[in-house]
Amino acid sequence: MTVEVSSREKEIIIGTILGDAHIAMLKTAARLEITHCEKQKEYVLWKHAEFKRFVRGEPRLVKIEDARYGKTYRQLRFATSAEDRWTAFHRIFYRNRVKIIPENIDLLLTSPLSLAVWFMDDGGRRNDSYGLFLNTLSFTLPEHERLQHCLKSNFSLETRVHWIQDGYRLYIPSKCAKHFCEIV
Repeated sequence: MTVEVSSREKEIIIGTILGDAHIAMLKTAARLEITHCEKQKEYVLWKHAEFKRFVRGEPRLVKIEDARYGKTYRQLRFATSAEDRWTAFHRIFYRNRVKIIPENIDLLLTSPLSLAVWFMDDGGRRNDSYGLFLNTLSFTLPEHERLQHCLKSNFSLETRVHWIQDGYRLYIPSKCAKHFCEIV
């Protein structure tokens, strides 16, 4: 018997999939994988507590060696069990094993909690202003435009698409930052 995902869990899932989470497709089903740097330990523990009924075990510390720069990164990770529920999310948010923004994102990203989780995963504040941003570098320009439309229609939030070194990211201008903070 598969336990249904609650509306709160779904809101957190949507936000974290838009952010740093990965849904890994295994042989017969998928699993949700959460990884954050060690500095975000409290955030990882919060996510773990929110998903505890889908997870066996505790988050574990993993050291990643980056030979290119001679650095070691420490990350906390946990994953859910492989189940059909995650396979369903994988079908929505992945094409050919690449994360995408689905055509119906405006029907999925409707909750302030989803937006807050997404920002906690991938957001930040610009150093030169009070503007905010969402690191969405892996998405295409049409996907960014889809996200912009969703944020405007669902949250009355103005955004801009900015090109930075490796791709596009969503920028929330200073004049809209307060509205964003009120939403989340």
